[in-house]
Amino acid sequence: MRIVNIHHAKTHLSKIIDDVAAGQEVIIAKAGKPMARLSPLNRAPTSKKLGLLKGKLEVPDDFNTPLDDEELAGLFGAE
Repeated sequence: MRIVNIHHAKTHLSKIIDDVAAGQEVIIAKAGKPMARLSPLNRAPTSKKLGLLKGKLEVPDDFNTPLDDEELAGLFGAE
């Protein structure tokens, strides 16, 4: 990640945009304080690993059983 000040960013905007499009993140700072982050729009989507917890969790048989009024009241504090 590269940090540039506003004056440099205004002067070299085309080059900075090319760098960002190539995958680099750029932070624009004002008086040394980070103000904005430029990042590429077309990042490769991260893959999701399905089944990561398979065999590690156990779902009870009554998981989808509707709750009765008393259980609902207990959950939401209603009386």
